[in-house]
Amino acid sequence: MLELRGHGTLKATGKTLHGIAAVFNSEANLGTFSEVIRPGAFAKSLATGSNIRALYHHDGSALLGTTRGGTLQLRETPQGLAFELALPDTTHGRDLAILVDRGDVAGCSFGFRVPEGGDRWEERGSTLVRELLNVELVEITLTSDPAYQDTTVALRNMPITQSFWDMNAAWLQTT
Repeated sequence: MLELRGHGTLKATGKTLHGIAAVFNSEANLGTFSEVIRPGAFAKSLATGSNIRALYHHDGSALLGTTRGGTLQLRETPQGLAFELALPDTTHGRDLAILVDRGDVAGCSFGFRVPEGGDRWEERGSTLVRELLNVELVEITLTSDPAYQDTTVALRNMPITQSFWDMNAAWLQTT
């Protein structure tokens, strides 16, 4: 079963979006339970090299990029799942750049499956809490209504290089 989650603030510069698609150790109230993503939850999924998509509002017909195509880059940072997305010159890509720039779309979400043993549940008083320890990441999505409010997105004119990641690691952890 594919599960969807979201939160955050998007940032954009020109034709490249970047931000944090999932924040570690940030508890989100999902109604009937709370959920928290633990560091390392995406590590196995990212290491497999499987194709992960970037979508607009979890809509498969609104494809923005893929890891296989090299237009979506993902990595775990101490803060969470960081991404860089080169926006396509499509209606969805152009519209999204404008919506992010205006602040109308400011969050991220992600779609995932939980393999056996990939989560842990516990009761904390009257609250049921789920910890995500290992997930199979299927997609990240850009959204105006994220479940996790701590995610971020920004727009950039230039692609992010390895040296950018290295030089701005502290900033990426705080945005």
